[in-house]
Amino acid sequence: MNEEVNVSQVQEPITTAPPEIYQIIERVLSLEKSKLSLRSPRNINDDIVQIIKEVIQ
Repeated sequence: MNEEVNVSQVQEPITTAPPEIYQIIERVLSLEKSKLSLRSPRNINDDIVQIIKEVIQ
């Protein structure tokens, strides 16, 4: 029971975020997942900045 409360507390900022922020979170998570299998992931910061710019515009 206590673990369920902690999970909901952690996810609360994500679930209550405005649509634009939620879209950024989803895309960044997807990007991170795609880079996990790489031996040395590169340019992830640039990719994240690009995602933010796309969503803001």
